[in-house]
Amino acid sequence: MVFRGTISDVPDFDPSVDAETLYNAMKGIGSDKETILDLITSRSNAQRQEVITAYKCSFGQDLIEDLKYELTGKFERLIVSLMRTPPYHDAKEIHDAVKGAGTNERCLIEVLASRNNKQIQDMVAAYKDAYGRDIEEDVIADTSGHFKKMLVVLLQGTRDESGVVDADLVQQDAQDLYAAGEEKWGTDEATFIMILGNRSVTHLRMVFDEYEKISEMSIEDSIKNELSGDFERLMLAVVQCIRSVPMFFAKRLYKSMKGLGTADNTLIRIMISRSEIDMLDIRECFRLRYEKSLYNMIKDDTSGDYKRTLLNLCGGDDDLAGEFFPEAAQIAYKMWELSAMTKVQLRSTVRPAPDFDPAADAQALRKAMKGFGTDEDAIIDIVAQRSNAQRQEIRQAFKSLLGRDLMKDLKSELSKNLERLIIGLMLTPAEFDAKMMKKAMEGAGTDEHALIEILVTRQNEEIQAMNAAYREGYKKSLEDAIHSDTSGHFCRILVSLVQGAREDGPADVERACADAQELADACNAESDDMEMKFMSILCTRSFPHLRRVFQEFVKCTNKDIEQIIKKEMSGDVKNAFYAIVRSVKNQPSYFADRLYKAMKGLGTDDRALIRIMVSRSEVDLFNIRKEFKETHDVSLHEFIQGDTSGDYRKTLLILCGGED
Repeated sequence: MVFRGTISDVPDFDPSVDAETLYNAMKGIGSDKETILDLITSRSNAQRQEVITAYKCSFGQDLIEDLKYELTGKFERLIVSLMRTPPYHDAKEIHDAVKGAGTNERCLIEVLASRNNKQIQDMVAAYKDAYGRDIEEDVIADTSGHFKKMLVVLLQGTRDESGVVDADLVQQDAQDLYAAGEEKWGTDEATFIMILGNRSVTHLRMVFDEYEKISEMSIEDSIKNELSGDFERLMLAVVQCIRSVPMFFAKRLYKSMKGLGTADNTLIRIMISRSEIDMLDIRECFRLRYEKSLYNMIKDDTSGDYKRTLLNLCGGDDDLAGEFFPEAAQIAYKMWELSAMTKVQLRSTVRPAPDFDPAADAQALRKAMKGFGTDEDAIIDIVAQRSNAQRQEIRQAFKSLLGRDLMKDLKSELSKNLERLIIGLMLTPAEFDAKMMKKAMEGAGTDEHALIEILVTRQNEEIQAMNAAYREGYKKSLEDAIHSDTSGHFCRILVSLVQGAREDGPADVERACADAQELADACNAESDDMEMKFMSILCTRSFPHLRRVFQEFVKCTNKDIEQIIKKEMSGDVKNAFYAIVRSVKNQPSYFADRLYKAMKGLGTDDRALIRIMVSRSEVDLFNIRKEFKETHDVSLHEFIQGDTSGDYRKTLLILCGGED
């Protein structure tokens, strides 16, 4: 195996000299923490074991006990963990995960999904030696159901590592997985466990490709649809590790540091366990996925000697838009290929109500608003649980039966965010989009993010319907409004998108290669020329075609299109092109990110929250929810619950459609 770690054997190593250096650093009052961390992070794990032995021979003391006594907090945890051998470190992590009241399922998932056979067998032996207990029995006692069964399979450490692939078996496994999940009502979990828990990495990669051809859906999306809870998380982790162990750890590291607070145990565990294996690849995957180096993320998120130690393990700051290592370029290429092959099944959270009676709903709404006070609950239960087409029938019935304008009545009875949300739901999608575009441009400032989000993510026919609704509602063309409110290249991009004339259809491979080459050549041109060339391709080609273009771009340049946009462009132009790339790659993920930004930190961007929840509730809000949970490790339901209140919150949660 090629060494891709950041820590290796130090030359001219003398364990006795190191032992003395550490002894001197800890004797007397206080300790020389800098000497301790610099020495320990510049030795391999095997060398550290020799230092422990030399320390006991020279001073008759236990080095680990002395370090525990001298150091404190996270820094102590990190240094002491570095002194354990990998099998004993893994064994301790599993032991800590299952002992006491609760179980740390995420730790069990991470360790057991990512280790190879030898690492698992060594860990099992180390656990027995350290705790006098059987790791399998402890895991069984602390977990349940299919989650437990899969953990037990992984604990055997018997995955096929022969590297031999049988093409017929690949076909058979793909077919069996399809039959066990997407093809039937209910899921045959045993088939998923048997195949994903035993087949070789090479074999399973081919099975996943074959599965996509059969089901027109990635194995990940099938798992998200078919499984739930810890079992779903474990199976997704196994799939991610089959595809790319470094990318799996890059995602885990990002989740450990983003948001408020740091999951230090996860951060410590990964930085230690991968420092001598594949930290260089993890750094590359991190930069590829998050446009930020792992080094800088650690630097911003930690402090003191703890930070210095982690940065030594990280081993260096990657220039933001330098070229990929060959492995990372292949992963980037594969990510686009995966995005191109996957036909995501979009799922809404709001569906037409059965036994729908528009006249009864109209009467019920009138009753809820008549007399003194308003019955908000009755209004919410009707409006949020009908499809948009049904709401239009209610609007009509309200006028026909009662001679009143439902929209005016709702506006006079409701207030603030609840009113905005309910009115948004009652408008047709075209009216709602037109209103959102108008709101984004009225008053002193312009909400460029809203303009970008709407124009980038709508289909041609939706844009054309919005144009008609805008002219009808505001007696002005939307294009003229954009001209009045924006300028320069950004204005041109929006005008191009507002035509609603993006090409349809699949990728044309030959043309995609030519487009990719043109984009690559444009990267060396003046910034004006570069932006015009990007616009001529990114604003006009179909999404399937652009997926192929961005894939070929990696091949031409050894760089990712997202990083080029981030590095070479700025302001609204950068944001617009970036939104197009994100939407092409994974539109539900783009919306999940927009929702997260609308609610995180102080204050809530209610307009963005309402806009996305209303406009996506009958399109792909279920998929957005899944992406939100996957990326942010918290459910959208939970986030809305914590960030909003009252009837407004109640309505949003009905639209959200459930807790993940």
